[in-house]
Amino acid sequence: MRCKLSDRKPDSLIRALAAKQNGVVCRAQLLAAGISPQQIQWRLRDGRLVALHRGVYLVGAVAPEWAYSQAGLYACGEGSVLGRRSATRVWRLLPYPAQAYPWVTVSPHKRIDRPRIVVQRARLEPRDIRRRHGMAATSPPRTVLDMAGVLSDPYELEALIAEAHYRGLATEAELRDQVARNTRRPGVAVLRRILDIEGGPQRTRSKGERAMLRLLRRHGVTGFEANAITDGYEVDFLWRAESFCVELDGWDGHSSRIAFERDRLKWANLEASGITVMPITGRQVAEDGRGVISRLLSVLALRRRS
Repeated sequence: MRCKLSDRKPDSLIRALAAKQNGVVCRAQLLAAGISPQQIQWRLRDGRLVALHRGVYLVGAVAPEWAYSQAGLYACGEGSVLGRRSATRVWRLLPYPAQAYPWVTVSPHKRIDRPRIVVQRARLEPRDIRRRHGMAATSPPRTVLDMAGVLSDPYELEALIAEAHYRGLATEAELRDQVARNTRRPGVAVLRRILDIEGGPQRTRSKGERAMLRLLRRHGVTGFEANAITDGYEVDFLWRAESFCVELDGWDGHSSRIAFERDRLKWANLEASGITVMPITGRQVAEDGRGVISRLLSVLALRRRS
């Protein structure tokens, strides 16, 4: 980006440039704007500029939310794209600390290594790249494909797929297109397997929910929806045809009086609407899985007979 210094003060120009770039500027941009190397050096000494990478500076002492991601792209040069962990953060699919090392994807032919940046090499088609917060990032479908090779827990990957689909970021057709175009990528086999699950990938948002999902799958229990809406409430696991749901009643999420009262009111309203609620604790799932399944199947059988 080229600017003319004209009669504007250097600090005003630098701030204006940074405001369009998530609080970050490059040395080459400053030189092109007419700011001298000496003026840059003065600002580095007194803290008005903070070096994040070689030739890449944060303007001011406080980093905006996307400053470190933007700086990683500038440090890796033209054609760089946020990928994997950084892309999941850009699309709000998985948490990733703002100041953690950015994950940047570059061309397979680009030989680059930067400290404090996780550099990945991959061939990306134009449709695999989108812009978000003024930065290039892998598209949500491509991000899911890449994370399939990173996440060790297939249930966490399933939750990622279901969340992307729930929020309209990646359709099943788009994900199957990624599988078809990238048959040799790491994680493709597990991604294909999850897409083929009967009833589709289930949306879970906690370790407790994923443990319950494992338990149901291990015992062949089907016909449920995870984090489904019924009668104006979101419930953890719903058997819609049977008007029956399971609510995980973990102490961590329900230990306050407000949470306790809220959940009991929710369950009372569901019961009044004809939906049977079975509260299950995380400890029961972990230590008495067979008992949980036995009780659950008994209730389902009763509901089906009635």
